[in-house]
Amino acid sequence: QVHLVESGGGLVQAGDSLRLSCAVTGRTDNNYEMAWFRQAPGKEREFVAAINWSGRITEYGDSVKDRFTISRADAKNTMFLQMNSLKSADTAVYYCAAALSVSHYRYSFAYDNWGRGTQVTVSS
Repeated sequence: QVHLVESGGGLVQAGDSLRLSCAVTGRTDNNYEMAWFRQAPGKEREFVAAINWSGRITEYGDSVKDRFTISRADAKNTMFLQMNSLKSADTAVYYCAAALSVSHYRYSFAYDNWGRGTQVTVSS
């Protein structure tokens, strides 16, 4: 069984930076495709960024492109999201997602493992 554990959320001011982490625990003998999604109150879950199993392919949502950077650690099953120039619109619960094979990174249904989420609040 696979568990995803997010960390690094918090309360920051607009313009600040924050770094989220996601660790895969349990069955870590496979390389997972991984992604970040977020959900603000009253809104649908939104794709933020994704990274393939090798770390060589990344994809970003339009609202975070050029501000956020997704990466993986050498251990491959630990993922990060560096968030710069944060805006109040970035306030949401951020979820880590993983799957063994993903053909459409932007779609939440492509991932079968999810973390519980970490709250990011950006004050203006």
